[in-house]
Amino acid sequence: MEKSIGVLMTCSMSTYLEKELENHFTVIKPWKNGVSAGDSIRAVVCNTKLGADAHLIDSLPSLEIVSTYSVGLDKIDLLKCREMGIRVTNTPDVLTDDVADLAIGLILAVLRKIVAADGFLRSGHWHSASFGLGRKFSGKSVGIIGLGRIGSAIAKRAAAFGCPIGYHSRTKKPEADAEAYRYYSDVITLAKESDILVVACALTEETRHIIDRKVIDALGPHGILINIGRGGHVDEPALVAALLEGRICGAGLDVYENEPQVPEELLQMENVVLVPHVGSDTEETCRDMADLVVRNLLAHFKNEPLLTPVV
Repeated sequence: MEKSIGVLMTCSMSTYLEKELENHFTVIKPWKNGVSAGDSIRAVVCNTKLGADAHLIDSLPSLEIVSTYSVGLDKIDLLKCREMGIRVTNTPDVLTDDVADLAIGLILAVLRKIVAADGFLRSGHWHSASFGLGRKFSGKSVGIIGLGRIGSAIAKRAAAFGCPIGYHSRTKKPEADAEAYRYYSDVITLAKESDILVVACALTEETRHIIDRKVIDALGPHGILINIGRGGHVDEPALVAALLEGRICGAGLDVYENEPQVPEELLQMENVVLVPHVGSDTEETCRDMADLVVRNLLAHFKNEPLLTPVV
């Protein structure tokens, strides 16, 4: 591959990805050296932190392809890309298992109070007191918003715990696995019927704040909210208020509305488990995602079919 092809990385990502890109392209890193010679940039590599909006796209007249180091596409102006004939790829499938694993981990951590129990032991309280009771996961009803790749993987894992599964999506899923799950056409009814509500859908204008006060109140004072989708799925002030007022039992969150900012109130709650958007962050998956980004770019510049095309 011609090293003269300029590839702009919107922000620092994985060291492995940077090195692999540098094996084939001239990589522009604006967080280090700014951006120069925009006319030579023919590809953008972005992620869920800093994507490719209309302003960036307009500033790169030779741009041919945007490859995101993520499955989510909400930080890319897809309409603009379609209008300009710019190809878009993402990294589906390779991160499905890790994100689904984390969702189950968050459920267990909230219900069994794993983080609080760890702090209790480390602080020396075990010598003089007993730790409070947690709650059982096995058999709890689990509602999943979005039964795509990740949602389906979460459903299979939860089903192994003997959990009845319900789901909401735009349409009922015809897949064989989905036939074992109960379909709900509206989120409020799903929340009412669920002990644990998991957000696993894509972020669109239709799904922004899909978790609002009505849904939270339907989930109720014994319910648990898990969000491994996007921060924008949840009306964060409404969630904080519900937790403070005891209208919801707890939450496990990997994503937030204004990352990396997290509401101070959440940081003080023992019934909330917080992790810093690490759903796909394992050594194995980050490497696979990086390889897929590079392979898509190589395919494009060799005029070969893209591996995971979106646009």
